[in-house]
Parts: sequence; C-alpha cells; structure tokens
Amino acid sequence: MYAVIRTGGKQYRVAPGDVVKIESVPSENQTVEFSDVLAVSGEPGAVVKPSTAKVTAEVVSEGRGDKVLVFHFKRKKQYKKLQGHRQNFTEVRIKAIEADGVTYTAAN
Repeated sequence: MYAVIRTGGKQYRVAPGDVVKIESVPSENQTVEFSDVLAVSGEPGAVVKPSTAKVTAEVVSEGRGDKVLVFHFKRKKQYKKLQGHRQNFTEVRIKAIEADGVTYTAAN
C-alpha cells in the first residue's frame, strides 16, 4: 500500500511507516496532514486516483540540509565566486493513508 503526495513543489511516494524528508512545513501539535494526494495503490498492480484521500504524518525532526556549493567562474577574466546554501527540511513519519473511506496504517 502506498500513495503519491505533492508537497513543497515535489512529489513523494510514501507508505505507512516511511520516514521522509520534505520541504519545511508548519505543523500544529507535531502532526501534518497532506490533502494533495495524486495516486493511491491499495493492492499490488493497481494505481488509482482517489476522489477523497489524505495522508497523516507526525513530525520526527526539523533541521537544515547539507551545504550545496554554487561556484561561478569566468575564465580569463579573474572572476570567481563561491556561494553556499542550506535548505530547511522537516522529517516526517507517515502514520496513515486514508483513501475513499479505507484507512491503511503501519503494522507496528
């Protein structure tokens, strides 16, 4: 059982129990709900677009990613520039996927 969700301009394939690093999102009481569900697979080999679906997740941690170095260089012009960037992220654990009235949870 898995679902494809869209958040922060990216798409993620998630299943109950997965831990995913996503773009930083505000969360109230350490719970995040994703309502933009693109596809759901209930049984193997079948992927459908649900009419109503949501994915519930809990926030595990928040932080900043590794530094990405951006290097600009123009040859023969004595021009070099080094710029760094660290993107904020939120790490979430998928608790449940609810699609068309059927709820799938992690088997703990």
